[in-house]
Amino acid sequence: MRDKKTRRTSEAQLTTQIPAGSAPLGLPAELAGWPAYALDEAQLGDLELLTSGAFAPLRGFMGAADAASVAERGLLIDGTPWPVPVTFEVPADAIPADARQVVLQDPEGSPLAVLSVTERRPVFELADLGEPTLVRLAGPVTALREPEHGPFRQLRRRPEEVRGELSGETVLAYATWRPLNKRQLGQLRHYAGQLNARLLLLPLVVGRADVVVRPEALVRAVLAARQHLPAGTLVIPVPLARRPAGHGADLRAQAIVAAAYGATHLLADASEVAVAVADQAGSPGGTKNGTLALPGVPIPVISAGEWAYDPRSEVWRPLALIEPGAEQGELSDSELGALLDSGAEVPGWFAPPSVARELRRARPPRAERGLAIFFTGLSGSGKSTIARGLAEALTENGDRTVSLLDGDRVRQLLSAGLTFSRADRDLNIARIGYVAAEVARHGGIAICAPIAPYAQARSVARKLVTEVGDFLLIYVSTPVEVCESRDRKGLYAKARAGLIGGFTGVSDPYEEPRDADLVLDTSAMTRDEAVGAVLKLLVTGGWLPGAAAEPNGIPVPGTPAPAIRLGPTIRRL
Repeated sequence: MRDKKTRRTSEAQLTTQIPAGSAPLGLPAELAGWPAYALDEAQLGDLELLTSGAFAPLRGFMGAADAASVAERGLLIDGTPWPVPVTFEVPADAIPADARQVVLQDPEGSPLAVLSVTERRPVFELADLGEPTLVRLAGPVTALREPEHGPFRQLRRRPEEVRGELSGETVLAYATWRPLNKRQLGQLRHYAGQLNARLLLLPLVVGRADVVVRPEALVRAVLAARQHLPAGTLVIPVPLARRPAGHGADLRAQAIVAAAYGATHLLADASEVAVAVADQAGSPGGTKNGTLALPGVPIPVISAGEWAYDPRSEVWRPLALIEPGAEQGELSDSELGALLDSGAEVPGWFAPPSVARELRRARPPRAERGLAIFFTGLSGSGKSTIARGLAEALTENGDRTVSLLDGDRVRQLLSAGLTFSRADRDLNIARIGYVAAEVARHGGIAICAPIAPYAQARSVARKLVTEVGDFLLIYVSTPVEVCESRDRKGLYAKARAGLIGGFTGVSDPYEEPRDADLVLDTSAMTRDEAVGAVLKLLVTGGWLPGAAAEPNGIPVPGTPAPAIRLGPTIRRL
C-alpha cells in the first residue's frame, strides 16, 4: 500500500493560487483564478499514464460508480473492461468545495494538466491521529504540457509510438520493481523462444524500487541485464505506482499498461500469479496451461512457474527438471540486501557481472554509505550531549565526514522564524530530514538531535533519508522528572507556570517511538556509556569498522565482528 502518511502530509501538496497575470506562456489565462494542487509521486505517475494514453480508454480520474464497478466486476459502468480503480484523493481542505477546475502541478509548481471536477466525495476511511480527512475528486483531465519529472526521461516513449513499432509482432512484456537476476533472464529467454516473441521490459519507476531503492538505479540495472537477452529487446521506464489494493491489483495494472505499449502477453512471477488467482476467486476467467485471464485485462498473463538453480549443470531451469534435493533457490530480497550491505560479492550463479556492478553501485556497503543518526527525546533528556559526544568520537576517528544538526543550532539557523505550533514543529523536522538526506546522499554521517515529539514527523524524516542512505532512530527515554531536575534554563518551571505554552512533556504530548533502533536512559548511564552504546550499534550494524569503536578511550564492551542487522530492533539499555 502507498505510504498514506507521507502522501497526505507532504509539504509539496499545499494548495496554492496562481498569481494573477502569471499564467505560463501558451496556457489559458483563466488558470490564474483556479486553485492548484501539487501532486505526489504516485499521483504524478497516474496523471502521466492518463495523458499519454497508457490508461486508455480512461480520460480522467474515476468517480465512485466506476470505481465500485471495477472493483466488483472488472468493468466500467458503461461495460468497458477495466481491471483497477484509478482515483484521485486530496485532503478535504486542499481544494475549495465549489471548485470546478483544478490545476494539477508537479512538485516545482509547473502546471501539467487541468482536472474538470465532476464529482467530489468524502473518503470513508479511518484516518490515523493527526491525519487530514480526504476527499476523492473525479473528472476528465486535459494535458497542458509534457511532464519533465522522473528518471531516464529520454527513454520514455508514448504508447502509440511503441505500438506502431511492434505492430504485427508477438510481444512478451515483463514489468518489474526489482533488478533482473539469472532466473528471470532465463525465464524471459525461454518464454520468448516458445512464443517467438520480442521482449519488452518495463521498469516501474514510481516509488521505492526493491533492493536498489531508487528508480534510476532500477533502470540502470535493467539496462545492464538487457545485454543478456535477445537483440531487439526494448526497455521503457513506466511511471506506474503500486496500487493500494495490493499485489493482485499491481499485476492487473501492469498488464493493462503492457497492452497499451503493444504487448500481446505479460510474463509474471509464479507468486504474483498465485495472488491474482486468489484475488479473482469467483470472477470470470481462470488459468489454463499456466496462462491466466484476468477480468478487465486484454492480454493473457503467463506464470513463469517454479524455477531453481541446478548446480550440476550450472543453469537455471524449471524445478521439475532438477533432481530432487539438488536444487538451489535464489536469494530473497532481504538476503541479497544483507549481502550488499556487508560488502560481500554477488554470487555469479545469481546475477551476471553487469547486473552485479549496478547492484553494488546502487547499494554500497554500509561502511561506505551515507547515514543519519536521529536522536529524539524530551528537553533535558541528554540527547544533545550524546550527539556531541558521538560527533567528537567519529571526527576524532577520521574515517567519515560528520555533520551535527543539534536542535538549538537548527532553530537559530535552519528554522529561524518558525513557531512551536504543531505545523511549524513538523516543518522543522522536515527541514532537518532534508538536510540530513543531502548529507547522506554524499556519503556523510548526519547526527540530528531535535525533540521531534511526533511520530508522523519522524517518519517523514526517515523516508527522506532512506531514499538515499540509512537512518537510525535513537530514543533517549530519560524520565520527565529527571529532565526537569536538569533544566538549567528554567523552561519546565515556566511551562508549569503557564508562561510557555505547548511545551513538550508538560502541556504538549511526546509520542514515544515504537520503531527505535536503540533506546537509552541517561538517568541510568553516563555520557560515555551512552556514546559507547551508539558506537557499538554502528559497529555491529556494519557502518563502522570495529577499530573505530573505542576512540579517546570510550569502551565498547563485547563488540562482535561486524554483522548484518535485518530490520529495526529495540535494544533497551
